[in-house]
Amino acid sequence: MARFGGKHTPRKYVFLFSVVVLLGIVLVADFLWASSSSSSSSFSRYWSTTSDRSLDSVIGLDSAKGEQTKGKLKGDKAKVSKYLNATFADLPAPQLEWEEMAAAPVPRLDGAAIQIKNLLYVIAGYGTIDYVHSHVDIYNFSDNTWGGRFDMPKEMANSHLGMATDGRYIYAVTGQYGPQCRGPTNRNFVLDTETKVWHELPPLPVPRYAPATQLWRGRLHVMGGSKEDRHEPGLEHWSLAVKDGKALEKEWRNEIPIPRGGPHRACVVANDKLYVIGGQEGDFMAKPGSPIFKCSRRHEVVYGDVYMLDDGIQWKQLTPMPKPDSHIEFAWVILNNSIIIVGGTTEKHPITKKMVLVGEVFQFHLDTLTWSVIGRMPFRIKTTLVGFWDGWLYFTSGQRDRGPEDPSPKKVVGCMWRTKLRL
Repeated sequence: MARFGGKHTPRKYVFLFSVVVLLGIVLVADFLWASSSSSSSSFSRYWSTTSDRSLDSVIGLDSAKGEQTKGKLKGDKAKVSKYLNATFADLPAPQLEWEEMAAAPVPRLDGAAIQIKNLLYVIAGYGTIDYVHSHVDIYNFSDNTWGGRFDMPKEMANSHLGMATDGRYIYAVTGQYGPQCRGPTNRNFVLDTETKVWHELPPLPVPRYAPATQLWRGRLHVMGGSKEDRHEPGLEHWSLAVKDGKALEKEWRNEIPIPRGGPHRACVVANDKLYVIGGQEGDFMAKPGSPIFKCSRRHEVVYGDVYMLDDGIQWKQLTPMPKPDSHIEFAWVILNNSIIIVGGTTEKHPITKKMVLVGEVFQFHLDTLTWSVIGRMPFRIKTTLVGFWDGWLYFTSGQRDRGPEDPSPKKVVGCMWRTKLRL
C-alpha cells in the first residue's frame, strides 16, 4: 500500500491543482468581462446625456418609429437639460431694492404705455388670450394711484400697437384687432390727453403687428413689425407729417427700409437721432382653419441688434445689446443721456424650446454707444410698461416667469413695482 501511494499521489495533486487554476482563470475572466460591460454601459449613458451629437441622432430618426422615438427624444431632452440649467441666460447683475406699489386695475399683456409728465397712460392689451382691453388706465406718479379710466375707439387695435407722443398728443398706430391671433388693422388714431378726445389719422398703406414707432423731426415714423400673416418680418418704413395731433398730409411717405425687420422693438429718439433696439423675427400665427384664430407657435429668432438713423438716408448698426431681447417696445425710458431698458424675452431654451424671459435692467450710454447691465428685477417679465419719476424707475403689467429657477412665462399680471435708480 505504501508503494502504491508513493507512486501515484504526486500526479493526483498536480491534476487537482490544474483544475483549480483553470476554474480561477474562468472566474477572473468572467468578472473582468462583466466589469468592462458595466463601464461601457456607464460611458454610453454619460455620452447620451452630454453630447449634442447623440441628441441630434435621436432627432434625426425616422418618424415611422412613432411613439417609441418620441418617448426616447423626450427622455434624452430631460437628461440633456440637467447639464444646461434653465437659468443659463441670466446675466450677472446687482440686485436692486424694489418696492411693490398699487397694482393696475386689470392685468395686461402686449399693451402699450406713454408717459406724459407725472402720468402714465396704460392702453389696450390682452387680459387673457380670449379677452382684450379697449380702454385706457392712468397711473399718477405724484400720489401713486390709479384712476381716470376712459374708452378707446372701437375700431382701434387692441394689442401690438405702435405708439408715440409729442408731450400732449398720443399717436396710436396699426396693431392687432381682437383676441387670440386675429388679423391686424391699418387704422390709426390720435388722443388729445387734455380733452380725452380721439381723432383718426390716415391709414397705413398696409397693416402691421407691433411696428417700431416714434416721432422724429416733425414726422411720425413707422417701420418693421410683422406682416399680415403675423410671422413674416416687415422691412418697410413710412412717415407722416403731423403737428398738434393733426396729419399735415393725406398719405404716408416711403422712407429708407430698416435693415432687419420684425416686431417688439424699442424705438427711441434721443439727441435728435432715431434708435431701434432689439426685437425678433417671427411670431405666433393663427392656426389654419381655426374659427377663433387660435394662436399657434412658430419659429422665432430673437436678436439684440441696434440701429441708428441720424441723417435720414442710411441706417448705422451699433453695438448690440448684452443679450438678445424682444417684447420691449414700451419697456424703456431716457435718463442721464442714456436709454434704460427693462425685462423682455431672449432666445428660447435650446433643449426644451421654451420661451425664456429677461430679468435684467440694461443701460445704453448715448455718449459712448455702449451697454451696461445695471440691475436685476424682482422677477423676469416681458411686455412690461415703464416710466420714471422723481428718481424712481417704475414698471407695471406684462407676463412674468414661473419662479427664480424657471424663466418660462406663466401669469399675466398688473402689478406695479419701483426702485430708486442711482446711475
